[in-house]
Amino acid sequence: MRRVYLAATFAVSATPAFAHPDVGHLTGFAHGFVHPLGGADHVLAMIAVGLLAARLGGAALALVPLSFLAMMAAGGVLGAAGIPMPLAETGIGLSVVALGASLALQLRIPLVGAMAFAGLCAMFHGHAHGSEMPAFASAFGYGAGFVLATGLLHLAGIAVGLGFARLSEAHSRRMDRIAGGAMALSGAGMLAGTI
Repeated sequence: MRRVYLAATFAVSATPAFAHPDVGHLTGFAHGFVHPLGGADHVLAMIAVGLLAARLGGAALALVPLSFLAMMAAGGVLGAAGIPMPLAETGIGLSVVALGASLALQLRIPLVGAMAFAGLCAMFHGHAHGSEMPAFASAFGYGAGFVLATGLLHLAGIAVGLGFARLSEAHSRRMDRIAGGAMALSGAGMLAGTI
């Protein structure tokens, strides 16, 4: 039980920032891999997708994260091509709020709806990744890096969510609410500029 609480605490306590730190002389794959890990907005949303998939269970364990990855890649292509996405940073913040709120409120989203929801959120995150790709980086390597890092964050969220599910139903629901609420509040703080 302590391990689950500790994992939940780590999952929702990443360093908050919209900005992504300079990652030095990394190029291609390495730069892409580090990029999603550099901002709490991305980390929280991607872990939330894993938590949502774990809560829905069954086919959602694969299909919700895969929907996110596919649409994130599409958004990345748009961003790398220089195609603007109005209010992309706002969309990223709102995705953290919406994903967190869906967990906190224990919404029962049908599988297709969860896939579409995850995909919509992913477009904003992917666009940010693509538009911030360094000019010198290999587009394929960079894209593969941020897709892999995102997939690993989804797996972390799924692992925590499945850990929650091993608790009693009351404790599991409470942990989902706490994690989701913390994520939603963090997203609201990011949007307000207080975090």
